[in-house]
Amino acid sequence: MLMLLVEDDPMIARELSLRWQQRGWQLQCAASLAAARVALAQPGLFDLLLLDRGLPDGDGLDLMAEFRLSDKRTPVLLLTARDQVADRVQGLRLGADDYLVKPFAPEELDARIESLLRRAGKTPGQRLSFGELHWLGDEGRACLGEQALDLSPREFEVLGLLVQRAPRLLPKRALIDALAERNLDINDSAAEVYVSRLRSRLAGSGVAIRTVRGFGYQLALEAGPTP
Repeated sequence: MLMLLVEDDPMIARELSLRWQQRGWQLQCAASLAAARVALAQPGLFDLLLLDRGLPDGDGLDLMAEFRLSDKRTPVLLLTARDQVADRVQGLRLGADDYLVKPFAPEELDARIESLLRRAGKTPGQRLSFGELHWLGDEGRACLGEQALDLSPREFEVLGLLVQRAPRLLPKRALIDALAERNLDINDSAAEVYVSRLRSRLAGSGVAIRTVRGFGYQLALEAGPTP
């Protein structure tokens, strides 16, 4: 799961990022409306948008109104110190799915995110499939049809990140951050190494890993398995 947090308080951004890494939730942060617009330039990249209102270059509601012109389905949760009923009503009417006032309990924010993702049908499960590829997180194994894949633990982890996002893009930065959580010495080239290994494992299966240069990777279905 990949979320965008538009928040100019670096302490809040850092604390939430560290908290959610432990849950396997990937977070990209933007400290201004301008930075958020750049991040949102690629449609369908994020599973959820967390949006502050009082930003250095304007009101977060302006960004939400723009966002809703092209995307009416991705959940938006407003995080703001504005606690008046009129502020909440305005935010919800302009397209927000939920509204949480600062200061907030992190546990409540987690619960609201989970609720929004359930409603949107985006909660990542432990058993995921894409074409003939099946990723069984609760069993720690993956297969192509009935054939088990021989994967290292790290390859299994990378494949899970790809399947969870499929067919949408998995940003390379999010992949690297996920790998680095358990190995502080990992470098950027590690993502390319693991993706290359997985490509070899999936060769001829009808499922391919495509590179979107400058952005990341995505799973795609080919015409069909090679006989």
